[in-house]
Amino acid sequence: MKKNRILLLIVAMLSGTIFIFNACNSHEEHATHWDYKGENGPASWAKISGDYAACDDGHQSPIDLTVDVVDTLLPALILNYEMLTNLPMLNNGHTVQINYASGSWLNIGDSAYQLVQFHFHTPSEHTIAGKSYPLEIHLVHKSLAGNLAVIGVMFEEGQENALLQAFWDALPKEADKTVEKAVSFNAFNMLPADLAYYTYDGSLTTPPCSEGVRWIVLKTSLGASKAQIDAIHQIMNLNARPVQEKNGRLVKASR
Repeated sequence: MKKNRILLLIVAMLSGTIFIFNACNSHEEHATHWDYKGENGPASWAKISGDYAACDDGHQSPIDLTVDVVDTLLPALILNYEMLTNLPMLNNGHTVQINYASGSWLNIGDSAYQLVQFHFHTPSEHTIAGKSYPLEIHLVHKSLAGNLAVIGVMFEEGQENALLQAFWDALPKEADKTVEKAVSFNAFNMLPADLAYYTYDGSLTTPPCSEGVRWIVLKTSLGASKAQIDAIHQIMNLNARPVQEKNGRLVKASR
C-alpha cells in the first residue's frame, strides 16, 4: 500500500511538471506573436520577447532615403538570376513570400549573395525623400558566410504590370497557406532597366530585427495597376514597419 501511495505521488508530481512545462510553452508561443497593429505592433516588438530586443537598437530599418553622399565609386549591381518554374507562394500571415531555389546571384564589388526569397509590403516601408509608395518588393539575398543583402523595389500606381499579373492570380489569400507550383518566371524581370541605387546599413524590418543587413533600394520605380496593388493589400492589409531614425547613418547613392 505504501508503495502504491509513493507511486501515485510520483505520478502526480510528474503530471504537475508536464502541466507547468506546457503552460510555459504556451506562454512563450503567445509572447513571441507580433503584428503590425495593436498591442503587439511595431512599438512593442522589443518588449514581446528577448529574441526581439534588437528592434529597439539604433541601426534599424526601414528609413527615409534622403541622400547624404553621392558616391561615384559605389560598385554596379551584377545580377545573374535564373528562370525558375513551378515556384510555390506562401502566405505566412505577415506577407506573401516566394522562395527562390539556389543558383541566382547578386554580385556587388567583391561580395556575392544568393537570392533566397522575395516578398511584398503595402505600403512601402522605405520612403524616398519623404515620399511613400503603395507597394515595395524586397528581394532577400544571403552570402555563403550568412550575411544578408536586400534589394528594395518601389512600385507606383500606373498601368497593369504583366509580370506581376502572372502570379497575382495565384495569390494565397489565407494565412499559413501555400499555393504549390504557383508561378514560373525570372526575378530579374521584376527590376527596372536602370539599377542605380541608394544604400545604407540597416536591419530586418520584421522581428527579430537583426542588424548588419546591407540595404540596396533602387532609385527607379516600376508601375502596377490599382487593382494589382489592391489585391495584395486586401490580403495583407498594412504590413509596413514605420520609418526608423537614421541615428547618424549615411545614405549613399550611386550615379
